[in-house]
Amino acid sequence: MRAVVQNDKSRASGGVWIGVAVLALAAIASGCTEGGDRVTPAGGQQPLDAPAARALDSYASRLRAAHTARVAAARHWGLRKVPLTAPPAPAKKRRIKTREGFEVDGHRRLGLPPVFTTVPTRDKVVFLTIDDGAEKDPAFLRMMSDLKVPYSAFLSGYLVKDDHRYFARMQDRGVVLNNHTLRHRYLPNLSYRAQRREICGMQRFLERRYGTRPTLFRPPYGSYDRATLRAAKSCGIEYVPLWNEEVFADHWEYREGDRELRPGDIVLTHFRGRDEWKGTMPDMIRRFLNKVTAEGYAVGRLEDYL
Repeated sequence: MRAVVQNDKSRASGGVWIGVAVLALAAIASGCTEGGDRVTPAGGQQPLDAPAARALDSYASRLRAAHTARVAAARHWGLRKVPLTAPPAPAKKRRIKTREGFEVDGHRRLGLPPVFTTVPTRDKVVFLTIDDGAEKDPAFLRMMSDLKVPYSAFLSGYLVKDDHRYFARMQDRGVVLNNHTLRHRYLPNLSYRAQRREICGMQRFLERRYGTRPTLFRPPYGSYDRATLRAAKSCGIEYVPLWNEEVFADHWEYREGDRELRPGDIVLTHFRGRDEWKGTMPDMIRRFLNKVTAEGYAVGRLEDYL
């Protein structure tokens, strides 16, 4: 019998950070740090504008401009605070293990892809993942580009093919397009061969349309069995991220009983609009960002932690 698993800082704090950065850069440029190089002018001449100083001043200016743009974008899109910037991705990735209770028979022995809902990290980050591809809201693309918020897409072929350019624009903005099967069927009801057609077929679809074969796969409805993971592995899948919270335009839902965000949590949402939600995708992003920012979380890029 097959096992089935169902499943800102505020403007002030940002300003302080930039101010500190600018002061540090100024100290370096002026040669005030120990061992700093100095360009000494001849008597009576004005100090020379050293190339290093010009470069540092340019960098500080870009920092100020980027923060100013983020503040303006947060205001434009109706956020309560400016979203926090995620720390640099870890140079050394931690090993991803299958969450307890989410294993299938022979999971480790067969070397099947890990199934997980949270990424092991001490960084106060969460990861936004968006499924299927039904809604293709141009305002959503503008909002995410303006705010510089990373996310990962898990796409189903039958929903993508009528407007594949929408997702090409998404990919051009640095979003990874991952596998959510060709037709979004309930996989545990299918044979191994049928499941493999759904998963490998979507790999070929993404390669043909977007030039990439992803290593991340999310089964429809979060439901899978051993055949699902065997098929996924044979198609080149290395990770099966599920989720710990789900956000809608008007509310959140939680896997854990305490209804708390945790570092490394994966958050699920969908490409949906007013036809199925009480709001738009920008409404959903506003709800998501207001909560995670208020709780001190930044949004990281899932693929950078795997």
